[in-house]
Amino acid sequence: MAVDVTVAVPPALRFLLPARDRAVGVRRLRFDPDATLGHLVRAAGVPPTEVGSLRLDGEPAAPAARARPGSTLVIEERARPQAAPPGGYLLDVGLGTLARRLRLLGLDAAWSNRAEDADLVARAAADDRVLLTQDRGLLMRAAVRHGALARGAGTQAQLADVLDRFAPALAPLTRCPACGGVVRPVPKAEVAELLEPGTRRSVDEFARCTACGQVYWRGAHARRINALVRAAGARARPA
Repeated sequence: MAVDVTVAVPPALRFLLPARDRAVGVRRLRFDPDATLGHLVRAAGVPPTEVGSLRLDGEPAAPAARARPGSTLVIEERARPQAAPPGGYLLDVGLGTLARRLRLLGLDAAWSNRAEDADLVARAAADDRVLLTQDRGLLMRAAVRHGALARGAGTQAQLADVLDRFAPALAPLTRCPACGGVVRPVPKAEVAELLEPGTRRSVDEFARCTACGQVYWRGAHARRINALVRAAGARARPA
């Protein structure tokens, strides 16, 4: 008699499996009569946030259902694009550069370099934000209501993944990359005393963060920022 349950994982999620299982995309787990399908998904190494639907022995099934000895559980990846919750995004401590890139594109991306895992989960729930992380263990927590694995080995790949997954409306250069506050144009006279003499002589248009007060203008980094905005716009899905 078969005593295992077979968990089949789609190609896009096979990187989450142990190396020995990635080629075929199948994980075999010992049958446990008390384990729900949700438990089996986690045991296979896949965070529930990455799962769209489940099929048990060819039939649609809920995470609370249970398998039988010899069952096959097929995981289907969550469809893209998906809607982000109204609160925006919350990034874990390892994704600070990604947070700045999202802010440059006008997205509400909260981040702190001192946040503990429990604090991140609690804040994401309280602010109705999607928790972005590369820590799959964090996304395994039952208290995570909205979460996503930021896929990719570097910031550029992670940004492309987030934009593809959520297809957000972009409003470049409207948020402060330092704190995420809203940036608005200000008269030069209002910020003149904060400027270096060279900047005061050569620049006339300024903006200021309404939260932290940081002053911005188009300077030496404008070309790099423009390239980022163009690349993000090219990835945006049509309305």
